Amino acid sequence: MPQGKVALVTGITGQDGGHLAELLHNEGYEVHGLIRGQSNPRRVALEAEMPWINLVEGDLTDPTSLIRAVDLTDPDELYNLAAVSHVGYSFKNPTLTADVTGKGVLNVLEAVRLTGRAEKTRIYQASTSEMFGGLDYNRPGQGYDESSLFHPRSPYGVAKLYGHWIAKNYRESYGMFVTCGILFNHEGERRGVEFVTRKITHAVARIKAGLQDTIELGDLWPKRDWGYAGDFVRGMHLMVQHDVPDDFVLATGETHSIEEFLTLAFAEIGVDDWRPYVVQNPAFMRPAEVDILLGNPAKAEKVLGWKREVDFPGLVSRMVRHDLALLDL
Repeated sequence: MPQGKVALVTGITGQDGGHLAELLHNEGYEVHGLIRGQSNPRRVALEAEMPWINLVEGDLTDPTSLIRAVDLTDPDELYNLAAVSHVGYSFKNPTLTADVTGKGVLNVLEAVRLTGRAEKTRIYQASTSEMFGGLDYNRPGQGYDESSLFHPRSPYGVAKLYGHWIAKNYRESYGMFVTCGILFNHEGERRGVEFVTRKITHAVARIKAGLQDTIELGDLWPKRDWGYAGDFVRGMHLMVQHDVPDDFVLATGETHSIEEFLTLAFAEIGVDDWRPYVVQNPAFMRPAEVDILLGNPAKAEKVLGWKREVDFPGLVSRMVRHDLALLDL
């Protein structure tokens, strides 16, 4: 048991940060969360929900603040989850995405190395299936694994690929324990409403309550390998506990379209045909889209003993029921 271990989590106010903080706390960790200094609603909500988290001010674009945070917390484990993580937003703000999602990883690694903790602190880097992008993506029944080629199709994917490779470089160059989780889409009740899955379930609940009539979306045909964030965060922790640092794909091995997500979400409120409620808006179309993402988690299942527990229908139902409960429905 990791009783007494100290963990520093960047991106603590995000979906994965919340799930991970709960897991670590339940495992007996002293949990520190990196957060930018200014007050914001997510910080207030986090302090109310998880008062046991020690919040430390810092920013991935400010190396000095990261050095201070690492020195202050002296972590046994550091989970770098912070990023400009919305793919569509990355097209509108590519420079910020590069600075935070890409170069920010380098700043985290340097903070650990320059403070003399290269041998002590185990680091988890949140990589992404968006690094695979549009090259060789039609591989039915097989999916991407750790050896597949990368071809990112967004500024977010490109920035994440830099973070992935600089993490591997520090592992090889300095002998640091840096493990990379190449995670396929993982969703849940903590997901922000700007992401398509939560946008759908949030809207479905509001339509049920009579608070809105339609939902505006972009393309409906792309397919994704969707799992539950709580399952994937378990996998992150297992990677860091493994004997050696490595790269692991976490995925469900299934792919489903946005149309399928809509069908299940509206079925939760007794609606068989979602088409009258959905309006396609060109503003939500991306300059470059990834048709399908399918992952192969065989290595994580064999080496780490990881297995997803929530299936696709269960994920959609869980999210819709959560949003209905928020409206007392």
